[in-house]
Amino acid sequence: MAGAVLITGASSGIGEATARFLSSRGWQVFGTSRHAREDRDGIRFVVMDVCDDESVKRALEEVLGECDGLEAVICNAGMGIFGAAEEVSLADARAQFETNYFGVLRVLRGVIPGMREARRGRILLVGSLAGRAPLPFQSHYSSSKAAIDSLSGALFTELAPYGIQVSLIEPGDIATPFNDAVNWNASPDPSAYKDAVETCEATNRKYLLAAPPPSVAARCIERALKARRPRARYTVGADSWMVPLGRRFLPDRISLNLIRRHYGI
Repeated sequence: MAGAVLITGASSGIGEATARFLSSRGWQVFGTSRHAREDRDGIRFVVMDVCDDESVKRALEEVLGECDGLEAVICNAGMGIFGAAEEVSLADARAQFETNYFGVLRVLRGVIPGMREARRGRILLVGSLAGRAPLPFQSHYSSSKAAIDSLSGALFTELAPYGIQVSLIEPGDIATPFNDAVNWNASPDPSAYKDAVETCEATNRKYLLAAPPPSVAARCIERALKARRPRARYTVGADSWMVPLGRRFLPDRISLNLIRRHYGI
């Protein structure tokens, strides 16, 4: 199957790598970005701010006006904040969910009716292993990705009778510009958690230096799109198998203490 695919957040990172890879494999690729970009590498760029109803509506009208229906949608756009759950402002926490959860929902509400009528389609939601292994000082990010996990599972069941297949893509650490764009200073200065925040940030940055490139996620996404019977979830990354294995077989207390040890707090 290779038809028209819409990828949100396609201007960098996993979204850009996926857009380029799928274009090279014969897909008609529409990539979204908050700012206007020139088409390149076979990618037709469309302006879309997933946090704005009208922007999403206009972008989808533009895309659907240029293709004979979408074969697949990859909801990838997202952002991250770093800070103590207690100290991150409610405005920042809401902004986290506005992009990572409601941004996904806005796009889905626009594309599902056409897929349902056609009785076919693939939906891939890019979540994170942080949705199953909540990260210290990234509680709001982890929570937003846990919400995407639940949304994906519910849609898997709701849309199956209409021939629409839904999968969750769960990357671990990936070396992308997303990490540079994280708001690392969402906690106030000084923070009551200063030492622990600094320790966790240093650990994050250390492991990101050794993280695989976004091309590994792009290849995983293509496997999900090509699968005759796609799985409900796909983990991405060399060590990504450890999180689901640990959460499945270890008591929560042990799993969470292992996260503490990993971060040295």
